Amino acid sequence: MSRNILVVAESRGGSLRNVSYEVLTAAKRVADGGVITAVALGSDSPGYAESLGAHGASRVYAVTNPELDTYTTDAYFQALYQVIQEVNPDAVFMPHTAIGKDLAPRIAARLGVGLISDVVDVEVRDGQVVFTRPIYAGKAFEQRAVTAGTMFATIRPNNLPIDASGSTSAEVLPFTASCKDLRTVVKDVVQKMAGRVDLTEAKVIVSGGRGVKSAEGFAPLQELADLLGGAVGASRGACDAGYCDYSLQIGQTGKVVTPELYIAAGISGAIQHVAGMSNSRIIVAINKDPEAPIFQIADYGIVGDLFEVIPLLTEEWKKVLTAV
Repeated sequence: MSRNILVVAESRGGSLRNVSYEVLTAAKRVADGGVITAVALGSDSPGYAESLGAHGASRVYAVTNPELDTYTTDAYFQALYQVIQEVNPDAVFMPHTAIGKDLAPRIAARLGVGLISDVVDVEVRDGQVVFTRPIYAGKAFEQRAVTAGTMFATIRPNNLPIDASGSTSAEVLPFTASCKDLRTVVKDVVQKMAGRVDLTEAKVIVSGGRGVKSAEGFAPLQELADLLGGAVGASRGACDAGYCDYSLQIGQTGKVVTPELYIAAGISGAIQHVAGMSNSRIIVAINKDPEAPIFQIADYGIVGDLFEVIPLLTEEWKKVLTAV
């Protein structure tokens, strides 16, 4: 059964986010010969067409309204709703990011359809699309299917492999959306950099807890993260203690991450933190307390002082990377 899918592409700083390509992967799994249409919002959107085409999109709606250069709920809601009305897709997929979590429920409510959020896997089973998503803070997973109406889902970053086997010849369709009666207008953006690499899309994360003892204690963690091309994260305890900014917080009330490698240094493993990183591919725990709960979910555990272990790991990685 062929399905026409609309994918909402998300950009940041003039370039597409990796999760946009992961959403296209989800679309390709379920389209079954149907048309995959991507929509990109903002003045730079026509420039994304080639990349979106290379990852599976047949058509790209480029909505170039200047009101869409910076995200506001009102403008994006109006623009995306109009595109959906124009395309009339069988399914709408978008990233499960801060923007997606704000926008998707509003669009779904306006369309009068259900929303399956935070999807980590998509498959077609006996002709029916089945979505897998975590529940109970990642302790279990549930599978859901839409039996009637438009499918609407948000895809969690860093869970689906990027499939760059598209045609690279996506048709660009300029689209002007009517954005009226905007209640919010962004005059200026003052952005505080959370880190060199986006936490939610990082393949490697080196995270620190109260055990880092100070803001300066994050320096060796940052050195290791930079060496591995990763990002630095933190537990809520470290943020509450003032060791780092809350933009680095990983956990139930922070960011949810699923890197290939997660190194937890000086983190005890409270439930709140584990909820945000337990689905990481490989977890390495470093803690002086051999009874720390973090060891219960770790693939590898190192009992020791992080200020001794992290520099040793950094030196060993330097040797490995130099030899490659």
